[in-house]
Amino acid sequence: QVQLVESGGGSVQAGGSMRLSCAPSGTIDSGYWMGWFRQPPGKEREGVATLASDGSTRYTDAVKGRFSISKDNAKMTLYLQMDNLTPEDTAIYYCAAGYPRGRGLLSATSWSHAIWGQGTQVTVSS
Repeated sequence: QVQLVESGGGSVQAGGSMRLSCAPSGTIDSGYWMGWFRQPPGKEREGVATLASDGSTRYTDAVKGRFSISKDNAKMTLYLQMDNLTPEDTAIYYCAAGYPRGRGLLSATSWSHAIWGQGTQVTVSS
């Protein structure tokens, strides 16, 4: 079964930048939508950014203007460029690929049938 593998997490000081990558372990449907989600300590998983098959993007308000989602179509690798990081961005970041359905693109529930990665920790210190 194909899996998604995230990389690029780590620790950074507030104001710094980080780029996450998410690559499939095998071939996935080129029409899949893809997205980044995060789970802060003690909180539920939340949507960060999504990328539709037509290239349209959506961001949660907390990251607009600071984060950018993109994809290398040839490699089916998803990226999340994160700039001006704050301690509130500290979380485990997950990527997902599939066909979201239900209650909004930024709801993790809408991606319950998608392929998920194992997550990568991002820690931002003040």
